[in-house]
Amino acid sequence: QVQLVESGGGSVQPGGSLSLSCAVSGSFVSINAVGWYRQAPGNERELVASIPSDRRAKYAESVKDRFTISRDNTKNTVSLEMNGLKPEDTAVYYCNADVRRWSGTYTYWGQGTQVTVSS
Repeated sequence: QVQLVESGGGSVQPGGSLSLSCAVSGSFVSINAVGWYRQAPGNERELVASIPSDRRAKYAESVKDRFTISRDNTKNTVSLEMNGLKPEDTAVYYCNADVRRWSGTYTYWGQGTQVTVSS
């Protein structure tokens, strides 16, 4: 099976920084697209940042120039560096990956990690 585990969430003051990590483990052929989503209470889950298989990283306008997504293909990890955090960034952040297995390509989600930005 395939498992995604996020880490690095926590509480931070406005303007602070936080780094999230996601480790992909299990049995698979390759990891294609990866991304970070977030969901605040009462809101729909939204895409924060993503890296398609072999394309440039994309960001939501709300986090552009503040967040940086990266992946380490040798370690099967994806990270989200968050700078200049704002209260509106408060949400549960989920790691997402499109993973190719022998039977096909499937979308997997992590369990989520809470990010709270407050004074």
